[in-house]
Amino acid sequence: MPAALSSALTSTEVAELRAAFPFFAEPPLLDGRPVAYLDAAATAQRPKRVLDAERAFLEHDYAAVHRGTSQAVGTATMRFESARAAVAEFVGARTPEQIVWAAGATDALNTVALGIGEANAGLGIPGSERYALGAGDEILVTEAEHHANLIPWQRLAVKTGAKLRYIPVDEYGLWSLDAARAAINARTRIFAFGYVSNVTGLLAPVAELAELARAVGALTVLDACQSVPHLPVDVTDLGVDLLAFSGHKM
Repeated sequence: MPAALSSALTSTEVAELRAAFPFFAEPPLLDGRPVAYLDAAATAQRPKRVLDAERAFLEHDYAAVHRGTSQAVGTATMRFESARAAVAEFVGARTPEQIVWAAGATDALNTVALGIGEANAGLGIPGSERYALGAGDEILVTEAEHHANLIPWQRLAVKTGAKLRYIPVDEYGLWSLDAARAAINARTRIFAFGYVSNVTGLLAPVAELAELARAVGALTVLDACQSVPHLPVDVTDLGVDLLAFSGHKM
């Protein structure tokens, strides 16, 4: 688990960090002035050691993971599963099997919604029918959600007949635990919300919200794209059912 920084970095430490990123090796200029990259909330620059590791894998270890018996496949599969185990440890998952690879957080959130839709159609694995939705059921989101954590639920509501409800935000774009408490009820089946807003920076009280959802039997889906890169995150302590984040924002 990464430790939070206890103090501001010195100018020397900042210079050392910048030197690790090829993006800053020859500082890009805007009107003749050095540029500071502040868009990691959208996508982060990669340090050289990551780029080197990616290139080395593609040049020497690339093969079809879990798709053969050759030594190359075995090596690629080992690297693939080692990465899964490292991610599991990083976010506090109990086992590596709890980590599911996706193309990105948008893909992950859509996969969850699609899976629930499949359960509705009777196409899921045995036991998945308990996640099926219908008229009278409610999907709860906040008005502050990124589209990636909104549109899948809008589509699922239309597909299943469930009602999509919103926790309102105030004049500053913020929502509260009290507002969530007032919105969650016995009809809530899914509660999807973001840990940290990419617009306001609001930090949601995730553990408390997950407990509220669990009390009514609702599935909790957490968009953690803006929190995992910047905060110590332990999925077990948070108590959420599903959590999505983006590797490219790290």
